Amino acid sequence: MHERVERKRSLSLDVVILTKNEERHIGRCIESVAHLANRIYVVDSGSTDRTREVARQAGATVLDHPWTNYATQFNWSLDQLPQDTEWVLRLDADEIVTDGLAREVMDGLPRLGPEVAGVYISRRMTFLGRPIRWGGVFPIRILRLFRRGRGRCENRWMDEHIRVDGRTAEFAGEIIDDNTNSLTWWTEKHNNYASREVVDLLNLEYGFMPHETVADLREWQQAGVKRWLKENIYARLPRGSRAVLYFFYRYILRLGFLDGQEGTAFHVLQGFWYRFLVDAKLQEVKSYMRRNDVDVVKAMRDVLGIDVQAVSVCPA
Repeated sequence: MHERVERKRSLSLDVVILTKNEERHIGRCIESVAHLANRIYVVDSGSTDRTREVARQAGATVLDHPWTNYATQFNWSLDQLPQDTEWVLRLDADEIVTDGLAREVMDGLPRLGPEVAGVYISRRMTFLGRPIRWGGVFPIRILRLFRRGRGRCENRWMDEHIRVDGRTAEFAGEIIDDNTNSLTWWTEKHNNYASREVVDLLNLEYGFMPHETVADLREWQQAGVKRWLKENIYARLPRGSRAVLYFFYRYILRLGFLDGQEGTAFHVLQGFWYRFLVDAKLQEVKSYMRRNDVDVVKAMRDVLGIDVQAVSVCPA
């Protein structure tokens, strides 16, 4: 135990978790990093359940800040961290750091040279209690560990990633996304996600706000390659048909059907229904623009309820 405490102290690692009504998950999330982090910050955006109370009881510092989108909220959180913070770990409330990743962080992080600004790790997920192993979507390699002051969140409304200034390293360990909410909750959340993704797709076409992206084929990182394919190939395919093609790729070509009944629900809902919903909302906004002779910003405000001019997203 003494050795674990000493290694923890040498890490100078703070964890940031964004929450709203995460009473169900937040205690489990904090417990998975309590032995690893110097400090744990839960940044809440108006929870009406016991999220704040559970987080404080588990040893976290709770901050409150109104929600705009994930990028803005997370970057605000970074600006609240103490100056002596060296490393930051970004977690979602429904995620768990595995023991293997925790050991790798404790052993490997202090050995990284100053030229390393961030660390890629793997993320897996369960859906309706079943681990998703097929479909070519997991594990996802994501940059979740980075040096304070050398990483910020992309200027995006959806599917945001951390961008770092400097070299990156690779850890083999994993975090697990294990959300235990109902399917009704999941579909409502993804309905909101679809509206936010439409904002980013329209911005690619109309350029109404600064565009930041991790898309990069030179370093051949998974997140960058996927983003490049999404922005340069997927976004140019005919709307509607691209949802069908993507589902066929995941469920048939990448053997998503092997994930069982729960996996079928996941691949149909996340691989087809969600992608089709994004396209339908995109068409809805464009049709509104034509019918009412308004610009894209007003159309998004009227149709999606998103006002991109009301906030400064992801400040530098």
